[in-house]
Amino acid sequence: ISDQYIYIYIYIWNQERGWNDPPQFSYALQMARGPPKNHLNKRVAAPVDSGSSIAPPPRGIAPPPLSSGKELRNQHIVKDTGVSQSEPNLELVMSVLNRALQACRVSVTDYVCNEVEKRLRLLEDSWRSGKLSFPVKRRMEVLARELQMGNWSSADEVHRSLMVDHVTEVSQWMVGVKRLIAEVQNLRTLDDSCCPDQSSHSDVELCGLYSLRNP
Repeated sequence: ISDQYIYIYIYIWNQERGWNDPPQFSYALQMARGPPKNHLNKRVAAPVDSGSSIAPPPRGIAPPPLSSGKELRNQHIVKDTGVSQSEPNLELVMSVLNRALQACRVSVTDYVCNEVEKRLRLLEDSWRSGKLSFPVKRRMEVLARELQMGNWSSADEVHRSLMVDHVTEVSQWMVGVKRLIAEVQNLRTLDDSCCPDQSSHSDVELCGLYSLRNP
């Protein structure tokens, strides 16, 4: 592009501006002229001495203190078990599970109920003999309360979390708890179909046969 063409373009562009406004130049036209020439009189910065030492980092800032293993374990327990650190109630857990099993005997085969009963005995024996950790016992108490309230999805979620996080402790008896949750849920479905007037009740009543809340 010739200098004359660039001058005409800039001149026409600047006609709309006031007489005392500085001219505006197009970035695209400036780039079309090619790279700027190197000026021989441009000052060059002095090279950095390679032998100069780099300033050390400022001192006096101590790293954050590391938590001890005991503190980390305590934090894990608090996160895993919730607010309360009281001993989970075995009697409550077994009472809810056994009463749910009794309700299932009305419509579930004896073979299935007997297998579930065996698993529940393993759960109770493992609990009483000290083979279960605190997080497992706490979650089983939560599972029992969710089952007691009729929150099937929440109870099943607790069951799955136990199978993932503590499979070694719960693998022998958790299959029975899982089957019990499914069978009680099926009974509730039948209850809703044969006793629709009870669907609004907060207690988990199966056709008037039993209540998981009230003994």
